[in-house]
Amino acid sequence: MQTIIRVWPQAIVFLFILLGMGCTSAPTREEARISDAKVDATLAHLQQEVKDANNLLHMSKGVLVFPGVLEGAFWGGAEYGGAGALRIGGRTIDYYNIAALSFGAQFGAQQKDVIFLFMDSNALHDFRKSTGWTVGLDGKVTLVTVGAEGSITSQTYNKPILAFVVDQKGLIAGVSLEGAKITKLDSPVVGTSGSW
Repeated sequence: MQTIIRVWPQAIVFLFILLGMGCTSAPTREEARISDAKVDATLAHLQQEVKDANNLLHMSKGVLVFPGVLEGAFWGGAEYGGAGALRIGGRTIDYYNIAALSFGAQFGAQQKDVIFLFMDSNALHDFRKSTGWTVGLDGKVTLVTVGAEGSITSQTYNKPILAFVVDQKGLIAGVSLEGAKITKLDSPVVGTSGSW
């Protein structure tokens, strides 16, 4: 009986993630304001944790930020993040969600931030014109890792799309975003300014 009780919260998280994967409705103005505040906090945290992040943010053509992506697991994992913001020149242009499924014997639920930097104009253009974009299928994404001194390797600067995965402890290594599907939310409320 104790096993069922301990697994039940994970089952609820997993169900909410699966239900949310098909949601493409736009955030309300208040939800957009809250989302943009979370995006600002996520970008500030990234710059605090990763030495060269500020340079990359300034060099990027666009930044797609998913604060608090929820990863839940119940004999199969799922990730879902709603109201991620695409910013170009520091201004929110559109809102997106991200969803992924993985399978394995994992338990628990945790949050992480996922940040994509479009370093190439063509990569950003291809992403924006797609109706549903899948990591690894529609665009190759390089997961950023840091060297021994906490700086980003120079080869990273030449990649068209970079990704950071960050939690409260800092940059997460050894994760995969392969297969994650990113979908533009309908009729976005746009125009909010913020940091990159």
